Amino acid sequence: MIQWRGLNRACLAALVALLGVLSAAAADPMLMGANGGAFFLAEPGPLIINVTKQNIGTPTDLRVVLVGPDRRPITDQRIAAGSAGQKSTIQLTTQVERKGVYVLQVTAANDRYGTSIAWGFTTNCPKYLIESSRGHRDEAHQEPIMLHSPALPGNIAFMPPADAFQINASNLAAGTLVTLYDANGGLIQNLTVTNNQAQAQISAQVARTATPWRLYLSKASGTIEIDGVTRWRTQDIYKDLAVWTPSVSAWFDLLPNRWLVTPYRKLIYGQAGKTGAVKFKVHNNGPATRVFNLALEAGTGSLQAQLSTSQLTLTKGQSAEVTVQYTVPAQGRGSRHLRVTPAGQTAYSTYSTLEVAADPDPARAPLTMPMVIQPFEHEAEKYGYQVDYPTDWEMYHDLDNRPYVVTDKGVMVLRGGVWELSDFSNTVTVASGTFTAASFVPDRRRTKIAFDDRNELYLPVAHGRGALLHSRDGGRTFTAYDLGLSGNFDIEQFSGHNVPTGAPWVLRHRGTNLELIPVTRNANGSLTIGTPIILSTATLGVGAHSGIASAILSRGNRVHVIWGDATTTTVPGVPAYVVSYDRTTRQPLGQPVLLGYGPPANDGHNRHSITIDSQGTLHALIGTHNYTFQYARSLQPNTAHGGWTTAAPVIAGARQRQTYIGLVCDREDTLHLVNRHFIYEELNTSAYRGVLSHQIKRAGQSWEAPRRLWISPLSEYSIFYHRLTIDRLGHLHLSYDYWSTFWFYRNDHLGTRRTSIYSTDRGQQWRLLFSDQLMAGTRTAADRDWLLFE
Repeated sequence: MIQWRGLNRACLAALVALLGVLSAAAADPMLMGANGGAFFLAEPGPLIINVTKQNIGTPTDLRVVLVGPDRRPITDQRIAAGSAGQKSTIQLTTQVERKGVYVLQVTAANDRYGTSIAWGFTTNCPKYLIESSRGHRDEAHQEPIMLHSPALPGNIAFMPPADAFQINASNLAAGTLVTLYDANGGLIQNLTVTNNQAQAQISAQVARTATPWRLYLSKASGTIEIDGVTRWRTQDIYKDLAVWTPSVSAWFDLLPNRWLVTPYRKLIYGQAGKTGAVKFKVHNNGPATRVFNLALEAGTGSLQAQLSTSQLTLTKGQSAEVTVQYTVPAQGRGSRHLRVTPAGQTAYSTYSTLEVAADPDPARAPLTMPMVIQPFEHEAEKYGYQVDYPTDWEMYHDLDNRPYVVTDKGVMVLRGGVWELSDFSNTVTVASGTFTAASFVPDRRRTKIAFDDRNELYLPVAHGRGALLHSRDGGRTFTAYDLGLSGNFDIEQFSGHNVPTGAPWVLRHRGTNLELIPVTRNANGSLTIGTPIILSTATLGVGAHSGIASAILSRGNRVHVIWGDATTTTVPGVPAYVVSYDRTTRQPLGQPVLLGYGPPANDGHNRHSITIDSQGTLHALIGTHNYTFQYARSLQPNTAHGGWTTAAPVIAGARQRQTYIGLVCDREDTLHLVNRHFIYEELNTSAYRGVLSHQIKRAGQSWEAPRRLWISPLSEYSIFYHRLTIDRLGHLHLSYDYWSTFWFYRNDHLGTRRTSIYSTDRGQQWRLLFSDQLMAGTRTAADRDWLLFE
């Protein structure tokens, strides 16, 4: 018998910690497949998590990242690949200072679906949930729970949907018993196992008073699929969140409180003694109206701060901002923690952190390239970067160098230091067609904005039918012109040396047809939409997935188009065709010219791109999907029909994994290419990472080696939805938003991380973008002569 008398507090604490370690390691964990992670509702004291990995296929590394409630990194470790079948365990420990939800993320190297490893954990934390999460697939999202512990019994505790739903179990171990219970142990249904499979159809009439429910397997091996939990229907409340736990007692209310307060962390730099204010958002993701209690808790240092309110009432799905006013410390830095607790649910509580530093702002300094981003630490957390411009999509600049951005409601433009919204619902007049205000809804396929030689604005949109929006007053109001059929549209964006003489023409991709739509700007300012010209009946189309490749541009009376076709014969890739048209006659200057092929064949990722320099030379890049881009230039100015150089790789040597062209030409006729580039990460050559690479070709010289700009925080597949544009001063603007293949990482962040960086010296130095820097570059109609490149 242990005698507690006489033990001091330090001894007691040490003993409690030791008992926690023993408890955390008391049993082998139930192992599961796929990647994913877990959430721990931790109380103050030691938090211990033992993570076990077993190779069930080709041995590979397992990366384990633990972060706090404010997503501050605690540890980032790897369990080495080891040998076939090997089982390895590492221990993660941290001291919890205040209650909150800690996050564990698990990813396998070179195995985004998690089919080569099984993992599990034990912990001293009594409240924890698992989120099964693999890498993405090009199909409807589902996250089956895959168990790999046939020697152990296992449970899957989950929140049942309110309506009728189905459970499916497959690949069960021989002799497995499967039973469904409620939270009190009441029997709901014994599942019949036939040929190692079982199924249950649960009626909406079955009582949900004791939740979560528990699916018991006498042998924890097999694949479990549950409607509303691992696969989702229209009526499901918590889509894409495959949340469960092996123990009913471990359940806590994460689902209605997911993203309770965002951002998780704010880092602010300022001058000592200055006051400021930052906004956080509280979200009610529950199914009913709720009240939330808010409080500021002391952190480090002597940060003075006040909260705008101590309580919020939010309806279902509602979010509301709260403001924290602060005074920058006299020196060093200080922090406060914004705690949010649902009223009447004191068992659940978490927080975000505000940290304020009396230091020079690193977000204003030149960036050290490449930016090496760590998990959960992007630009806001790494540099204290506070975005002050619309982040929906990329920026385009008019002839006065004023920036414009397409948003989900209309177009935003920077005027007088303020971003103004021209909402399509009340700024559009219909000139032709049967449109309504709801017809004009921009999306990511139509974010380009064109400006003609009179600084008039053009933007194609589609909703049932296509329309071309035209503004003669800087985007304050628009007139809509009917383009006829719907489809994917593309328009000429400024890429360095092209300013349309008259209205820009439009490309439309519909089915397998690629059409060139002539547009005439009339003397009275109106537009006339011409009869579409069919360029191809086998096109792979136009698109703005990433890179925002330039498919159409003009110089004077000529319009140049580049595109790729589907093929029926064996060819080395997607053919790149280019053609030039005369604006006046609306006739081609010759037959389409084949520049080369971008592998692989019949791949819609292979978007080709074209630009023009100050001398009128056309420059084309042949798009690929994880192969090396190829480059060709015209031998005669301003025509695709005077000969071309032989297409050649932009990187010599071995195959490069390049995709998604962003191409512009600066005022010195230097070509700039930004693309996604897959590389093998330095720490582990068995895995690869996505990076944003910048590559240049100076006039009359060869392509230089790529320079890495941004290295993704996680290995395996990724996309950046990057958009490279150039303003009227020749400054480069790169907009991007990291998209990891891993659902767990994407799910954890609410909203966009889209960021813009810019360079004023042809890409030698890059900086994070601020609106005041955009204002410094604006011009007036009186000094537009610098735009005349011809």
